[in-house]
Amino acid sequence: MSKKPIIVFEGIEGTGKSHHIKIVAKYLKKINRKFILIREPGGSKNAEIIRKLILNSKSTFNKYTDLLLYLSARSENLELIKNNFGKKIILIDRFTDSTIAYQHYGMGVNLKFIMNINNYLLKNIKINFTFLNTVDQKNMKKRLMKRKNLNRYDKFSNIFYNKVQNGFMKILKKNPRKYLNIDSNLDINYNENIILNKINNLI
Repeated sequence: MSKKPIIVFEGIEGTGKSHHIKIVAKYLKKINRKFILIREPGGSKNAEIIRKLILNSKSTFNKYTDLLLYLSARSENLELIKNNFGKKIILIDRFTDSTIAYQHYGMGVNLKFIMNINNYLLKNIKINFTFLNTVDQKNMKKRLMKRKNLNRYDKFSNIFYNKVQNGFMKILKKNPRKYLNIDSNLDINYNENIILNKINNLI
């Protein structure tokens, strides 16, 4: 595997994925490894503008507009990814699997339609490894309640989040060797150690 891999952190709201990716970034900085950290939606300047549209709690986009906005943000990020591909470790907070889990499994958008655009945008860009963070409904609710500001994607129904998380698990089962399921119901320090040990193997 490449010593400068693309590593993605996936999961529904409240799984701790953003916390863990920051821990990894802090660790890479400590050991003096070059990396970039991107979030989706967001990342580049233009993608961050699109992020504000998508997550605004007052937005009422239909599922197709929602999808195309996410893909537009990804399109803006890809120049940043391509410029660093093979040169630096690339950490991404949510990527293509989130689009499939949320827009296909959660909202019912045609999978082939999503894959066609994704594949066209990514071309030869391949994800090396994904940490899939999962959580039960009780802990997810508890963590969302602690947030000062909730965006549009923090306010969906439990049924929707179940669909999305089950969608993530279906994606994992198709290629388990490139995924590690992190049970976010467990102690956070325990999970940090698991993730950092795996990161050492990947880099």
